[in-house]
Amino acid sequence: MLDPALEAKQRAVTRDENLPDIDWVTPPAGAVTSTFTAPSGELAVVSMGDPAHPRVVLVAGATGSKEDFHFIMPELVAAGFFVQSYDLAGQFESHGAGPWNLTPPQPQYTLELFVDDMVAFLEAGPTPVHLLGYSFAGVVAEVVVTSRPELVASLTLLGTPPDPGQSFAGVSRIGWFSGIATPGAAANLMRWGVQANVLHVKPGRLKFVRDRFHLTRRDSHRDIMRIMMHAPDLEAQLAAVDIPKAVAVGEHDLWPLARHARFAEAIGASISVYRTGHSPCEDAPYELTNDLLQLYAKADGA
Repeated sequence: MLDPALEAKQRAVTRDENLPDIDWVTPPAGAVTSTFTAPSGELAVVSMGDPAHPRVVLVAGATGSKEDFHFIMPELVAAGFFVQSYDLAGQFESHGAGPWNLTPPQPQYTLELFVDDMVAFLEAGPTPVHLLGYSFAGVVAEVVVTSRPELVASLTLLGTPPDPGQSFAGVSRIGWFSGIATPGAAANLMRWGVQANVLHVKPGRLKFVRDRFHLTRRDSHRDIMRIMMHAPDLEAQLAAVDIPKAVAVGEHDLWPLARHARFAEAIGASISVYRTGHSPCEDAPYELTNDLLQLYAKADGA
């Protein structure tokens, strides 16, 4: 007889292998869309489940959005959680949020802006939350966890840059470019890769991500690239935060697996590797959800 955990993993793998090509614009059944007034402006939010249940917050990074968690949200709700996601300032339907809305107004998007928005969003509901930061949003989540640990019950870093400083230096194949590229050039290269479909995503997904660029602000994307070129070194502080932590990454991620493994060990996190690229939330959502539920169980047990 198979171990129940192994059976659950195998079921998740099978479901991931048979993912449909969906209309990503349409939220999952039962989801509610709204806006949240953050320090930087109005952020687009999607919520799902009973607000009285334990809260999960999932946040996508540069050029991403709440829709990236389409398959994951219903699974977490079915497991008894209240799940929320929002678009970062300047990204997709949060394109109206930016540094001009701050008091006093600021000239550009900064790491502090994204951190303050995330803290405000977490504080607006029950805490501590199970927090997932995807790619750049993981960098933001790291600052939030180390500065306001009481807000977070568990931390998942999904495809988050594993190296401080010039985080693009370790990116496979283009790391050499990072030392001479401007933030604008890095953003343009990223946009070109998505538009050209270099990752060969399904037609429905490709149409959505191309359309999403029409709303995503170029200055927000450019400034995020600049922030990632000066990523803070928080490894020691993360290691000192006594909550369950996980690094989740595709085996063909932008950064080599060895770097992710080193980072996970340094901060005291588990590591899960999926047969995907930089987007396990899209390509292996059921495997990822299975691992998230195990992490949340650890936090509840603690």
